[in-house]
Amino acid sequence: MTTVVKCPTCGKDVRWVPENRFRPFCSERCKQMDLGAWAAEKYRIGGNEEDTPPDDEAPPTDTRQ
Repeated sequence: MTTVVKCPTCGKDVRWVPENRFRPFCSERCKQMDLGAWAAEKYRIGGNEEDTPPDDEAPPTDTRQ
C-alpha cells in the first residue's frame, strides 16, 4: 500500500515513493516555491525571546589548549 500525502504548497495528492524525487512536494515548482517562502522569511520557527542571547553578548571563547 502506498502512502499518499498532500503537497504542502498546493495541496495536490502526492504518492510517497522513492521514485518521487520531489516528495513531499508534487513538483519542482512547488518545491522551489516553498524554498522561496523560507528565503523571504514567510515561515518562522517558534521560540522564546529567552532562547536567543542578546546581540551585545560576546560569543563563548574556546578554552581548549
